[in-house]
Amino acid sequence: MNNKKMLDFQTIAVDFDGTLCYSKWPELGQPNLALIEYLQEWKRNGNKLILWTCRAGEALAKAIEWCREQDLEFDAVNDNLPEIIEFYGHNSRKISCDYYIDDRMLLPESAKA
Repeated sequence: MNNKKMLDFQTIAVDFDGTLCYSKWPELGQPNLALIEYLQEWKRNGNKLILWTCRAGEALAKAIEWCREQDLEFDAVNDNLPEIIEFYGHNSRKISCDYYIDDRMLLPESAKA
């Protein structure tokens, strides 16, 4: 894979609880409709989505099904995109993306003692 191919799309990694879904683990809650619509448009424009959540097992399966019910499909779940793994020649534990959307994020300039 060449660098040109890597620039053909951008990737968002998005959290589930408190971000896509107003819920408290392991429950499911109401959808964040504005964010879901934004992500659907992102995909329609040829970009990629990764579901990046601490959920696992049955709780993860329920979250994925909940997302499908919202017409939200992911290119990867808790993993890097196959294109990224191929490009770098390995699968890093850290998700490689252009943007992270998470209810617990903190920008570096906000991290002050």
